[in-house]
Amino acid sequence: LTSFNQPGLCFTMAMPLHYFLLAAFTWMCLECVHFYLALVKVFNVYVPMYILKCCIAGWGIPAIVITLVLIINKDLYGNGSLSESHPYSNFCWIQDNTVFHISVVAYCFLILMNTAMFITVLLQIHSVKTRT
Repeated sequence: LTSFNQPGLCFTMAMPLHYFLLAAFTWMCLECVHFYLALVKVFNVYVPMYILKCCIAGWGIPAIVITLVLIINKDLYGNGSLSESHPYSNFCWIQDNTVFHISVVAYCFLILMNTAMFITVLLQIHSVKTRT
């Protein structure tokens, strides 16, 4: 899409790519919380309107991040390039490294949370297995 030299086209692609990447990370985190509630906490875990709350968080939190990026500067989405020496390495993405680090890399703290939750669930399963 960058070869068409249409900034609107690249913006239209970069924004949904960013949104769905963040949505995937958010849903991964929500699945981790669901595993924790189902396998570790187990009893007295009723959450009213659980699915609705998960959907609001799963689709809403990334939308808030995207909205903040758009409020700061709409031109942050556009043509990116890996290097000047490779003319065909252009892609539609976030142009500013600071915004990228804040909105994507910092968002990856969820991977650490998922790892901690995964270890907790494995320990719980192992303790149940050793008790039997």
